Amino acid sequence: MRLFAGGQVYRRGRLQRLDVAVDQGRIVAVSDFIAPRPTWEVTQLAGRLLTPGFVDVHVHLREPGFFYKETIASGTLAAASGGYTALCAMPNVKPAPDTPAALEPTLEAIARSALVRVYPYGCLTMGRRGRGEMADLEGMLPYVCGFSDDGTGVQEDGLMATLMDRAGALDALIAAHCEVESLAAGGCIHQGDYARAHGLPGIPASSEWEMVARDLDLAKTHPCRYHVCHVSCARTLELIRQAKAQGVDVTCETGPHYLLLCDQDLQDDGRFKMNPPLRSAQDREALVEGLLDGTIDMIATDHAPHSREEKAGGLRRSLMGVVGLETAFPILYQGLVKAGRLPLERLLHLMCDAPRLRFRLPGGIEEGQSADLAVWDLKEEWVVEPDKFHSLGRATPFAGQRAAGRCVETVVGGKSVWKG
Repeated sequence: MRLFAGGQVYRRGRLQRLDVAVDQGRIVAVSDFIAPRPTWEVTQLAGRLLTPGFVDVHVHLREPGFFYKETIASGTLAAASGGYTALCAMPNVKPAPDTPAALEPTLEAIARSALVRVYPYGCLTMGRRGRGEMADLEGMLPYVCGFSDDGTGVQEDGLMATLMDRAGALDALIAAHCEVESLAAGGCIHQGDYARAHGLPGIPASSEWEMVARDLDLAKTHPCRYHVCHVSCARTLELIRQAKAQGVDVTCETGPHYLLLCDQDLQDDGRFKMNPPLRSAQDREALVEGLLDGTIDMIATDHAPHSREEKAGGLRRSLMGVVGLETAFPILYQGLVKAGRLPLERLLHLMCDAPRLRFRLPGGIEEGQSADLAVWDLKEEWVVEPDKFHSLGRATPFAGQRAAGRCVETVVGGKSVWKG
């Protein structure tokens, strides 16, 4: 038996002074005060914060197929050090998980190496091509958290309607990468002031919101559980806000970099290149408002590691993608909560509760739930140093910036998987 005592606990949307007892991997008691017995292991939180482990519904673990970028072992260690106990792993691996047989290598790698809970996605289309033939959604359904072609938008309207019909019949979730390839082709950063000033090809915001508009229109007549990945611009947010008011079953996520940075912060360095790109300051402000009014349902990192060589080509030639599991909460706590822009309870809801609810994942500080927990020291401040990351990826736009809050322990199924 282990007792967490004497600290603040995030539970049911509120910060409360509670004690939490864990036995055989599960939470067995939650109360204002639990008297310890001599044989118990007691962890005095002493002013620290106990939360349910964070859930990241948008992570690239790169295994199988791209071990030089990341492995499940390195990616889940990075996650544990950032307070995450559950990850939803995108399907841009090799083989692409478009059938149960093609999914099996991913499931085997997770079973072999994962330190935290990993729920894979299955592909929407065969080969994750965003066109052509629908993947075997029904065959993969028991083993996945949802379906996505992340990295590729579904380009064919009729195919997306068919996918929505199939997902709706299966009660499965579609996590959509919304990108019109003909509009985004050749671009490397947002089509804005920085791109024009530096002569760089831009990616217009319309490449995102036009596909979102199409999908939301389809979802009215082909209802399913529909989720928009990595929202980056104000127009997308307004479309989602309108669709929610009309009763469409839609949720969305955004990432820390879109909430704290914009194209005015760009440097000619691969660590500032991601897809979708950093948008305008107006877009950034609209996203923060979306957190407050509930239009944005959750925060996900889109943790996308690449090798140093792949990120060494500046904005024009580097591959797209940045890492974020080890910095997400501390950088958001520093940049939004301590800055007075977002209540701590709201941030925790976006990272703990909302992802579990939408993706139907277990967890939370409740009796009977698995003891998937994180302990935080919110008083500790530090500087982001990528060379100290556990992830094999090092590219982050937050390198050198101040962060607040450090995860001092992560527990999965009652077992300590990280101590910092």
